[in-house]
Amino acid sequence: MNILVENYTEHLNIKAFQDDLINWYYKVKRDLPWRINRDPYRILVSEIMLQQTQVVTVIPYYERFMKLFPTTKELAEADDQTLLKAWEGLGYYSRARNLRESARMIEEMGGFPTTHEEILKLKGVGPYTAGAVSSIAFGIPAPAVDGNVFRVMSRVCCIFEDIAKAKTRKIFEAVVSDVISHEDSSAFNQGLMELGATICTTKSPKCLDCPVQKHCQAFKQGIDDLLPVKTKVNAQTKTKLVVAIVKNQQGEYLVNKRPETGLLANFYEFLSFEYTGQKEPREFLLEKLSPICKEIECIEPIGTFTHVFSHRIWEMESYCVNVQTGYSDEIAEDPNLWINEQNLYEYPLVAAHQKILKEYEK
Repeated sequence: MNILVENYTEHLNIKAFQDDLINWYYKVKRDLPWRINRDPYRILVSEIMLQQTQVVTVIPYYERFMKLFPTTKELAEADDQTLLKAWEGLGYYSRARNLRESARMIEEMGGFPTTHEEILKLKGVGPYTAGAVSSIAFGIPAPAVDGNVFRVMSRVCCIFEDIAKAKTRKIFEAVVSDVISHEDSSAFNQGLMELGATICTTKSPKCLDCPVQKHCQAFKQGIDDLLPVKTKVNAQTKTKLVVAIVKNQQGEYLVNKRPETGLLANFYEFLSFEYTGQKEPREFLLEKLSPICKEIECIEPIGTFTHVFSHRIWEMESYCVNVQTGYSDEIAEDPNLWINEQNLYEYPLVAAHQKILKEYEK
């Protein structure tokens, strides 16, 4: 055993800790759609969706996604538009593309990999997801360290290492590897996650209801509010945009398909321009639209909207623009840039612009 790990776990009666956690989990575990069986594909989809997204949000998306793509075969064959539409609203869209690539890899393998090492090779699968799928689907005693587990184990073992640092994960993985149940690693890992999500919360943890309270060093020392240690990340960058919902006399909307790589790749959006503030927004928009739409009837404000990503914020001034005919040659010759009102919702439209569209349609 690593000396550092031994220092963190020497106070623990590991068998009693395992039993208390697992018994509690079986009594209180939530009825979630990905827990109906141990199908590794279903578990993989749920774990990818649950990254950066709360359980209550994920459930309807998960159920719809599994109806569309019940096996890796259907997911592997999905085109971009169908895939992104199914994922629309969950954010972090690279997760969906990576999940499809994993499905293609699994199909090429002839079945889902059954070892932790092979699962870790799937596209977009990191140490946490590989550990979760390995333990839940196959009973492999692999650590699955997410935010909940960081919080629980930092308090139980009084680990003051900064969880914002990449190297700290190795410490927590070693600690969990030392204490994980080899008889029921599935319930152990899910128990840690469930405990962090419902009892050992970030603020005001319910210590008096905790099934492992007697094992918790932070509780004994009254320092649970100091753990885990996490330094603040850099502030989000703000981008000011002017967004135009351009509609012609035929009731068609002018849209743009984003590039195949980068933020919101392959999603559709209304015309959007980065705004420096040197001109009044309406004047700025007219200048940008004039080369594209030669006959503009009117420009009316819709409102101001904010959309928050993990590392950036869009601040958007939005307008509706009615046009007649006389588009630039480039626009007129590309029918894919115009979508009629009936078909608009079939396309994966960026969530930030969905907000604007809903306000426009009121």
